Amino acid sequence: MTRRNFLRMTIAGMAGVSFLPMFSRAENAGQLPNIIFILCDDLGINDLHCYGRKDHNTPNLDRLAEQGSRFTSAYCAQPICSPSRAAILTAKNPARLHITSYLPGRADCISQKVLNPQIQMQVPLDVKTMPRYFKPAGYVCGAFGKWHIGGKGFGPLEHGFDSYHPGSANTTPSATEGGKGEYDLTAAAEQFIVENKGKPFLVYLAHNTPHIPYSAQQARVDKNSNAFEPVYAGVIETMDDTVGRLMAKLDELKLAENTIVIFTSDNGGLHVPELTHMKVTHNTPFRAGKGYVYEGGLRIPLIVRWPGHVPAGKVVDDPVVNTDWIPTLLEMASQPVPSGIDGISFAPGLKGGEFTKRRLFWHFPHYNNQGGRPSGAVRDGDWLMVEFYDEDKAELYNLRSDISEKSDVSAQNRALVSELRAALAKWCKENGAHTNVPNPDFIPQKYRELYVDTDPSRFDPAVAGEEQWKNIQEWRHGMNSVLPARKHKK
Repeated sequence: MTRRNFLRMTIAGMAGVSFLPMFSRAENAGQLPNIIFILCDDLGINDLHCYGRKDHNTPNLDRLAEQGSRFTSAYCAQPICSPSRAAILTAKNPARLHITSYLPGRADCISQKVLNPQIQMQVPLDVKTMPRYFKPAGYVCGAFGKWHIGGKGFGPLEHGFDSYHPGSANTTPSATEGGKGEYDLTAAAEQFIVENKGKPFLVYLAHNTPHIPYSAQQARVDKNSNAFEPVYAGVIETMDDTVGRLMAKLDELKLAENTIVIFTSDNGGLHVPELTHMKVTHNTPFRAGKGYVYEGGLRIPLIVRWPGHVPAGKVVDDPVVNTDWIPTLLEMASQPVPSGIDGISFAPGLKGGEFTKRRLFWHFPHYNNQGGRPSGAVRDGDWLMVEFYDEDKAELYNLRSDISEKSDVSAQNRALVSELRAALAKWCKENGAHTNVPNPDFIPQKYRELYVDTDPSRFDPAVAGEEQWKNIQEWRHGMNSVLPARKHKK
């Protein structure tokens, strides 16, 4: 070694000692996994081909599932959009946030026994959201698409995201765009990735797909003419195509190996008619859908890929809930998991180890546009208990033997029902949950027409006959007719 090289190495070593914290941080930052969180809007548990929906074409998501792990018992924190999104972005229970229905919620009606509790209209700025957990570690964070957890002054930028592209919830299908602005959002996310490929990045891509109203490119509608609902199938295929494009971009930039990709939904699929859509989707074999604390409203698709870390081709039956994403991703990125949140990390299970076994709770004290009533639920092993808040009633289902929740076995298991109702009450108290009070304008006949004579949770569009379709459409007209003079489009 020459004297000049020796001195050069010595000086470099001294510089390394002098600036060790900076170099160490840069080195660690280079090892941080990128994160792409793709969230769909009202995508049902069986809307993807890889979940058994044979009349839907989702080759890119099927491939993603083969490359990663697919969950069959993934749950939303609330079976409706705003509270579920708030849970994802804060790691706090909707009950604690007092965001328990979509913003602004269904209006009180004469058909409702109790009044809806008043909800927060935004996640307060003093509640930490996802980017504020990841930016201190060196992440650059971009949000794209639907927000819906606060209006002006409470948007993604105010909550810490470095950039935000809202896109359009509804677009005119063309050769380059779908009916839900899918390609525009994907292109914006791709550009963000290109601009930040040398840094650890977090992409929160919240599609408006397949929320009503929807439309699709005519060629895709024609291609899916034999599907349960051809336009809906076209929307699903469009969404799948955009996911494929985003995955191809990761491959092109050689980022796929160090990027965690999450694909999921905010709540279950819409199983009843709404707006001008008389037929949307079905969640068969699960009961009901969006707006209900039955399995069709609570279960959501979930696919996670991280090559070399998340097992490929694995089907996971263990229950997880989307309140857990912040601690889970922090642990996956080797970052400390904070205290003061409700979510817990399921990173060990995600990597192929054991999942924490626990009870899952839901508090949904609202009537909603899909026919759901104020209720709560507890999943405990194979059991799901549903408690109604507008009458003294609880139901119990064994999900192992009755996945469709057809047989209420509460009468045969009174002790377990009492135990689970007590556990739900305790959980609600710990979360400071809001409750209901009687509705002074309640008209029993209207309640009977909309919630007793027709039980929309029992309607299964996959097998419904002509008379059942006629009845559910008349029910929809009745649900709309009792609303006061304000919009009811959500």
